Amino acid sequence: MHKVIAVLNTKGGSGKTTIATNLAHALQRDGTKVLLVDADPQGSARDWNEANGGSLIPVVGLDRETLAKDLQAISAGYDWIVIDGAPQVAKLSVAAVKAADLVLIPVQPSPYDIWACSDLVDIIAARREVTDGKPIAVFAISRTIKNTKLGGEVAKALEEYNLPVLKAGTTQRVAYPTTAALGLTVFSDPHSDAASEIDALKNEVLKVMKHGA
Repeated sequence: MHKVIAVLNTKGGSGKTTIATNLAHALQRDGTKVLLVDADPQGSARDWNEANGGSLIPVVGLDRETLAKDLQAISAGYDWIVIDGAPQVAKLSVAAVKAADLVLIPVQPSPYDIWACSDLVDIIAARREVTDGKPIAVFAISRTIKNTKLGGEVAKALEEYNLPVLKAGTTQRVAYPTTAALGLTVFSDPHSDAASEIDALKNEVLKVMKHGA
């Protein structure tokens, strides 16, 4: 039975597609079958897939409100479905939350990004009320600038939402945009610091899904 991870944030520029593509590849490197679903009408994950000629991870575009139902028709044979969600489209966020076992919310270390999470947190809370507390939902701090205290301050600010903040996250590294431009992931250099960040994120996500947040 496959598991669904939805990478969501209603604010653009939060690092969703970067995390979705790299996390999907990290899971695939464990020997599992992964499908990346681009639920964003802008199609960033599909553009990324086109840049590598479709050679890395299967990617499909499902940017409709029927996402949860559509997934049932195409998910056979996969161990993981990773959804790259749409910013600023509430109905698509609702559909992705409905389909998800885990919602991963990337948040940049900025007060604007923290404030922007409130609508998505409300969507998740509404879903949990009718599904016995599912999906699991966690924050991951993205694009932290190294050697600053911002990451810790953001983690503290997010506590008001009553959702856990993962210890693992991403930092500002050139490796993320440069590999994305080629349709690759940071695992083109599996020994890099960026690859270590994504592996740590993957391991923590797996732990949360196994034991709960």
